[in-house]
Amino acid sequence: MSRESARRPSFTVRVLRVVAFAALVGILVVAAANAITVGSTRGNVHTVAQTAELLEDDPADAVVVLGASVHADGTPSDILADRLEVAVDLYRAGAVRAVIVSGDNRSTHYNESDAMKAFCVEAGVPSEDVYVDHGGLNTYESMYRARHVFGAERIVVATQAYHLYRAMFTANCLGMQVWGVACDKGAYDNQRMYSAREVMARTKDFFAALLRLPVETDGEVVSLLDSGDTT
Repeated sequence: MSRESARRPSFTVRVLRVVAFAALVGILVVAAANAITVGSTRGNVHTVAQTAELLEDDPADAVVVLGASVHADGTPSDILADRLEVAVDLYRAGAVRAVIVSGDNRSTHYNESDAMKAFCVEAGVPSEDVYVDHGGLNTYESMYRARHVFGAERIVVATQAYHLYRAMFTANCLGMQVWGVACDKGAYDNQRMYSAREVMARTKDFFAALLRLPVETDGEVVSLLDSGDTT
């Protein structure tokens, strides 16, 4: 073996270096996407009272409530109920003109969005001011549909803090003016799992939002001036 061959790294070492470099790049991309998403939005997260004061003279088009799990009997889980209570509070305070409930409705046996509307109506929000988005299968689609199906230009997003920054960043990139209200009212089951999963979800939606990736809406157009019962 020549001296030059002896000094050259083996194939395995070269592969490991490439893998290590790719992993480092991936970590940096994830870190940057999360830092930008959180850093660019957290300054616009407020309480219900603060949001009502900010929007006192010009209420937002709607508060968008992002879906979460519902129980077998159709009642919202704790994490979803807290989001809905905040949305109702925002409506009562005059900070928003309407409520958009956006959730998963892919199964005849599972319907987040209708359960969300029922909660709001029972809490006193007029049915005609609650708009049901059956196509909000994920955060990006909910924000996209708020803009391109419902025509919202100014929204408040109601969800827990760990989830809020991603939704707000997406709304900003899609051309909406957005305020956020964190709906954390206590500890939730599986919170660590949600927070860990959110790191990768932010990265995915960071690029989707920057690219404004289109979502198939089947030509749906719903005016927020129409009755919410027609959606």
